[in-house]
Amino acid sequence: MPNYILNVNGKQVAVSADEDTPLLWVLRDELNLLGTKFGCGIAQCGACTVHINGIASRSCQLQVSILDDVKITTIEGLSIDGEHPVQEAWKEIDVPQCGYCQTGQIMTASAFLVENKHPSEAAIRAAMQGNICRCASYNRIEKAVLVASKKMS
Repeated sequence: MPNYILNVNGKQVAVSADEDTPLLWVLRDELNLLGTKFGCGIAQCGACTVHINGIASRSCQLQVSILDDVKITTIEGLSIDGEHPVQEAWKEIDVPQCGYCQTGQIMTASAFLVENKHPSEAAIRAAMQGNICRCASYNRIEKAVLVASKKMS
C-alpha cells in the first residue's frame, strides 16, 4: 500500500492508503478526525466538506493520491477551541438540530466568507445551497452566516 505525506490542519502526517482512497476515509479511519462526516458519497450533500488550500471541497470525491502538495483543513483545524467567527455565530444563533451536517455547513460558510466579506442574503443562499440539512435549519444557517460575516469584519 502506498504511503503519502499530507498537510492536515497545519501538520505533516504520514498515511498508508490505496491511491484511490477518498480523503474522507483517510481523515476518519487513518487520522481519527471524525468531524468530517460521510453523507452521500457522491459529493452532493456537503457533509464531508473540508478546505483544500482554503477552498471548500468535498472530501468523499478527492483521492488521497492527488493531495501531496495541498493544505487540508478539517473542522478540527478551523480553530483550536471553537472560537472561529462562524463557529461562534453557529452557537449564538443555535443553528443545529441533529447536528450531522453542521461541520460541512461551517466549513462551506467559513471558506465563502473569506472571499465574500459582506454577503447579501441571496449570495449566502447561493453559496450554501449545495449543503443539505435533513432538519431544514436553512433559515438559521443563513442568519448565522450573516452574523459571522459581521464578526469577521
